[in-house]
Order: sequence, then C-alpha cells, then structure tokens
Amino acid sequence: MSDGKKGDLNLEAPFHVVHKLPAGDSPYVRAKHVQLVEKDPEAAIVLFWKAINAGDRVDSALKDMAVVMKQQDRAEEAIEAINSFRDRCSKQAQESLDNVLIDLYKKCGRIEEQIDLLKQKLRMINQGEAFNGKPTKTARSHGKKFQVTIRQETSRILGNLGWAYMQQENHRAAEAVYQKAQIIDPDANKACNLSLCLMKQFRHSEARLVLEQVLQNKIAGSNDQKSRKRAEELMRELEESQSTNKSLTEDGFTMEGLDQLVMNQWSPLRSRRLPIFEEISQFRDQLAC
Repeated sequence: MSDGKKGDLNLEAPFHVVHKLPAGDSPYVRAKHVQLVEKDPEAAIVLFWKAINAGDRVDSALKDMAVVMKQQDRAEEAIEAINSFRDRCSKQAQESLDNVLIDLYKKCGRIEEQIDLLKQKLRMINQGEAFNGKPTKTARSHGKKFQVTIRQETSRILGNLGWAYMQQENHRAAEAVYQKAQIIDPDANKACNLSLCLMKQFRHSEARLVLEQVLQNKIAGSNDQKSRKRAEELMRELEESQSTNKSLTEDGFTMEGLDQLVMNQWSPLRSRRLPIFEEISQFRDQLAC
C-alpha cells in the first residue's frame, strides 16, 4: 500500500518537481528543461545565453552554461564566457564560478592559471572571505547535500594545488603543498600523492613510511578501496624501483645514490617554505583556536 500511495503522489506532483526543474516559463527555466528533459545540450547553451542577456537568474545560467560547454568539449569558450560575464553575477556566486573555472583550466591544460586561481582561493581563506564569511558551506555530490568546513576546504584546495604542481613536474613544490594539506586534514588519497612526490625525488624511505600509514589504516580514508589499491600499487612500484637500483650497484655506488647526487648538485635548493604558505600561515593558528 505504501508503494501505491507513493506512486499516486508522484502522479499528482507538478512536472517541474518530478524533473527537478525550476518553476515558471522564463528563459532560464526553458534552458533547464531543454538540458535535463529534452537532453539537447547545444540548444540548452543557446537558451542559457538568452537567459544571461535577459538578466534571468544570471548566477545559475552562467554556471550551468559553462558546465554544459565543458561536457561538449567547449571548455575554452566556457572560460571566456565566465571571465566576460561574471561581473553580472552576485558576490555570493563568485566562489562557485571560481570552482568551475578551476575545472575548466584543468581540462584545457592551463596549469599556470589554475595555480594562480587556487592560490587566490587560499588567500581568501586566510583573509576570512571564503564561504562568504561563514564557517561552513553546503556542497552537493551525487545529488546529496553535505556541510564542508573551512579546514576541509583548505585541504581540498591544497590537494588540487599539489596535483597542478605535479603536472608541471615540480615535485618539490607539490611535496610541500601535500605536506601542508596532511597537517590540516589528512586523508589517504593525498598521502598517496605525497608518496609519489617523494618517489619522484628518489626519497624512497620517506615514501615507504607514508604508504605504510595508508596500508596500516592510520589515515582517514585508508579503508577506501580505490585509495588502498593505489597505495598497494605504489608500494609495488617502490619495491621494484629499489630492487632495480640494488642490481645496478657498482663500486659502492647505486643508481639511486647517483640520482640524488645529481639532484643535489645541479638542482636549485629546496626553499623551506613556498610563498603561498607565508600568506596562509595565520590560518593554521586560527584553526588551532
């Protein structure tokens, strides 16, 4: 009987409620209908443009249009649209537009711009401007809402920044960023990335210690199947690398030792602290309060 009643309620519910659409007949509503019901992304993009030009829910229209453009491999156009029209959006919408922009820069391989925007978001956190001044914000994932804290957001942004540095093969900068992220809000996925940074610098003993923390369930998320599998793969890669280096030992030298010597001799010295961490140093003290 309960299933029948539920079905009756669905039949009586308005169309826009059933299809999770905004109510009305404005340009934005029509765009969402075409996107979600008719599933015509190109037509939806045209209607989102009309909504923006008509001043109809510009915050949502610009963000939604950029997301659809990305799905249609039109990421460069989406970047241009956001940069051109974000001044028409409210202050409250700027943070979510930045998040979309970061994903677009990543898709287009525009790493420097991605890094600059991630650093800007860290500065906003340090200055108390993130989340529109609130301690938490509501986020969505797979249709579910949940609360995100400043601490979690900082760690997430640092994780993205570390990954961007890795794409530049700047493993020393990436290592410093991941270390900072693990201090603030440790998790298994970023631990795996940290271990990879260390491996790329031939610091195998340190990399092993990080991976062991994951495999021994000492870090949040260690039970996640994907993170655990990756940690196991990295450990095998580490062991194979060390085994290869041992087999190449000759006259008391190993390839690992030689690589470390070359890095120390000709690579620039590691800075003790990246400039971005000087900018957010006060934030850590705030978290401790």
